[in-house]
Amino acid sequence: MQGHHGGRPEVTAVRERAPEDGVRRGRRRRPGRRAVLAAAAAVAVAGGAAAVALHSGGGSGKGRATGLPPNTTQVARQTLKDEQTEDGQLGYGQAYTATSRLAGTLTKVPESGDVIRRGQELYEVDGDPVVLMYGSKPAYRPLRIGTEGPDVERFEKNLKALGYSGFTVDKEYTADTAEAVEKWQDDLGLDETGTVELGRVVFAPEPVRIDALQANAGDPTGPGRKVLTYTGTDKAVTVELDTTDQRMARKGAGVEVTLPDGTAVSGRIDEVSTVVQPGQGQDDDATTKVEVTVWLRSAKARKAAAKYALAAVDVTFTAGSRKDVLTVPVTALVALSEGGFGVEVVKGSASSYVPVKTGLFADGRVEVSGAGVAEGTAVGVPK
Repeated sequence: MQGHHGGRPEVTAVRERAPEDGVRRGRRRRPGRRAVLAAAAAVAVAGGAAAVALHSGGGSGKGRATGLPPNTTQVARQTLKDEQTEDGQLGYGQAYTATSRLAGTLTKVPESGDVIRRGQELYEVDGDPVVLMYGSKPAYRPLRIGTEGPDVERFEKNLKALGYSGFTVDKEYTADTAEAVEKWQDDLGLDETGTVELGRVVFAPEPVRIDALQANAGDPTGPGRKVLTYTGTDKAVTVELDTTDQRMARKGAGVEVTLPDGTAVSGRIDEVSTVVQPGQGQDDDATTKVEVTVWLRSAKARKAAAKYALAAVDVTFTAGSRKDVLTVPVTALVALSEGGFGVEVVKGSASSYVPVKTGLFADGRVEVSGAGVAEGTAVGVPK
C-alpha cells in the first residue's frame, strides 16, 4: 500500500452526512434509525460511480485508497441505543361510556373526578342504585335460578368479594346464590327478588374515575341512553407516533417518562393502535398515526404523577440496545463495489478500504465489526 502525497485525486467513495430527518418544530426528538439508514442508503447510490473499486489481490478483502481522507476519527467502543423522545399527554387513558339498561328517571349522578369502587353506587335510577362490579365483560342478561354461564361466575366472585357467603362460586346460579343476592338487595334498599335484573350492575375491570356526565339528575333514561363516561384510576400517557416510527412502539416494552418537574419514571407500553385522522379541509388527505398508551402503575410512578391531572410530558422509547460494541459515525461508511459497506482505515500516510459488517444504527453512529477494525483504529470521515 502506498500513501498519496500532494493533492487528493477525485474521490471514488461517496460519503454523505445523515439528513436531519424526523426533526419537527416543538419536539425534542433524538435521531432514530430512520435518519441513519437514510444516510447509509445515500452512501450506496449511483452504482459503481459511488462505490469503492477494491483491488483485493490475494483475496485479502482490502483495497488501496487513492489518497488520505479529509478527516479521521477513531473506532469507539460503547453502548449504542436506538432511542427516540416524543411529546406525550399525561391523563387517565381511554374513556369508556356507561349506558343505561333501565327505563326511568336519573335521580342521582356522581361528579366528575369521583372514584367508584366495587359494590358502590355508580348512578341512581328511580331512587335505586346501579352498582359497579369488577369484570372484563358487560352484563347482557338477567341472572336468576337456573341460569348458567361465565357471567354467573363473574357476578358470584364479586358477591363473595363483598362479603356475602352461603353459595359456591361457579357457573351455576342456584337457590343458595339467590339467597345471598336477596341479602345484597336488602343492603342496597332494593326489592328482595333474588334475581339480578339486567342493568342493575355495570362491570369494569377495576375502580373507575368519573370522566364526564352525559346526562343529569332529573333526565329521563332508558335502554341505550348514555349516562356518563369513565376511565381507570391509574395515570396513563398517550403518545402519537408517525407510522415510520412504529418500530419504537412494541406492546410490553418499557419506556421512560419525564414529568414536568423533571422527574423520570418508568412505564410500560400497554396498547398500540392505528388511528386515522381526517383532513382539515376537502383538499386535505387523511393522516395515519400510531397511538401508544403507556400506563404508570409502579409505586414510584404513581406517587410522582399524583400531583398532575393533565400535563405534557416527554416519553423516551428504546427500540434496540447493544452493549460494549465497536462503533463509527455513519458518515464513515463507504459502499463497496463488491457489495456491502466498508470503512477507510488510515495508518500513518497510507489508507485502505476494509469491509465491515454493520449492526445497530443509532444517534448518528453504527455498530461495526470485521477483521480490520478494533477500538482506536483511525477511519476516514468527511470534513
